[in-house]
Amino acid sequence: MQVTTISFFRYDNWASRLEAFSQMARGRFALKQIAGLEFFKMLGTGSDAGFNPRPNVNVNAILCVWKDMEAAENGLKSSITHKTLRDHSCETYTIFLTPTSSRGMWSGVEPLKVTEKADDTGNIAVLTRATVKLPVALKFWAEVPEVQERVAKHPNCAFHIGMAEVPWVQQVTFSLWNNKKEMGGFAYGDCPHGHAVKHVRDGDWFKEEMYARFNILKEEGSWEGGSPMSLLATGRTFDEPKAAPKKKKARKKTEEPA
Repeated sequence: MQVTTISFFRYDNWASRLEAFSQMARGRFALKQIAGLEFFKMLGTGSDAGFNPRPNVNVNAILCVWKDMEAAENGLKSSITHKTLRDHSCETYTIFLTPTSSRGMWSGVEPLKVTEKADDTGNIAVLTRATVKLPVALKFWAEVPEVQERVAKHPNCAFHIGMAEVPWVQQVTFSLWNNKKEMGGFAYGDCPHGHAVKHVRDGDWFKEEMYARFNILKEEGSWEGGSPMSLLATGRTFDEPKAAPKKKKARKKTEEPA
């Protein structure tokens, strides 16, 4: 069973951010030497949960495709690149997945080998990847804000983030859902995302694209202080505003007897 991992790293100081930027350039050479690693991409993120093209220097990610779970677990432990980023980060999170469907290409190859069927839990992870044609990049990004707002408020989306190989033109999205049917309705129904997909198809906006769905196997670490997988049970998203603490009622002053 092929296993895909996505590891996220958060940084809170400039020394760590500079090291992360350095690893984005040279870490790939170390990754090429890891046994059992069949495909990988080092990814930056944008602002506003990754859906703003302005880069977010506080968060980056590494996507890896492994031949099996043993290779994934051993590879993540032995990877100098992952270890360096873990050591410099203030928070790390890795999610383990196995593909249940995939279509399209990434950098001219089909990286995912589908051998498993979707499980019956209703939980599903979704990854999209596309290279946007430069002449239509502004049209593409004009569609994004409304889609981002809708996915952030969707009760069945527990986690979502936008990433990029190259800002503006090589985009990746990743999300966790607790209802496959609701996810499909959001993706292709009569809604902003469905309309955006139609515009992409009608206008032939992408040079290359890939869409994949996964069963969710396990997670390690935390993100924003919590567990994205635990939110699948509740449907609460990280973007949901936290309730303000209740103000204590002031005690009524009582007049002391004269």
